[in-house]
Amino acid sequence: MMENPGVLVLCTGNSARSILGEAMLARLGAGRLRAYSAGSQPKGVPHPGALRLLARRGIATGGFRSKSWNEFTGPGAPRIDIAITVCGNAAQEACPVFMGAPVKGHWGLPDPADVTGDEAAVDAAFEATWQALSLRVHALLAVPFETMPTGELVDLLAEIGRMDGAA
Repeated sequence: MMENPGVLVLCTGNSARSILGEAMLARLGAGRLRAYSAGSQPKGVPHPGALRLLARRGIATGGFRSKSWNEFTGPGAPRIDIAITVCGNAAQEACPVFMGAPVKGHWGLPDPADVTGDEAAVDAAFEATWQALSLRVHALLAVPFETMPTGELVDLLAEIGRMDGAA
């Protein structure tokens, strides 16, 4: 049984999908989990489209930063119980594998940061990612995942990862 589990949302750049995942898990899972995000090769700053979307959703953006997963592996690092990767395998992205979590899941999504065009086109891509993440986060929070046996939780995360919009 995990009490207030640490959930790390991972991608390569930690500028878009993983930032949105951290924000959504923190908001919707408040009191049930601790949400974090990181990247194996962080871009250094959150994507402007991610920050615009969070602001439109009434989420303060000041605390979000693009950071390395190394922050979650050393002494004194927050306890990570679940690592969820959100890179899109369909785009041949190299998805990081975080060795520091006992439970791993993959929720592959297309990268909205790859969308080119005007601000409206970029914002639409981020909105689509938010909607796909929302389905997944709500599915996770709809069950008592904190008390599930590890095998059941791994199966649940895999099932959630195959939901509409998977990449």
